[in-house]
Amino acid sequence: MPNPKRRHSKARRDKRRAHDALRVPQTTLCPNCREPRMPHRVCPKCGHYKGREIVQVEQS
Repeated sequence: MPNPKRRHSKARRDKRRAHDALRVPQTTLCPNCREPRMPHRVCPKCGHYKGREIVQVEQS
């Protein structure tokens, strides 16, 4: 198995890791209850998606 002949620099290592950062998940406002939710998913607060009630959520 080949081994590296020279040590890689910190700049070369950091260039490789430039795309490894985590991003904050994007949210949109639910048109029914105005709560933040993930796009293209049923709202966890009211259970609506595309103007229809998909899941019945217990109100507390």
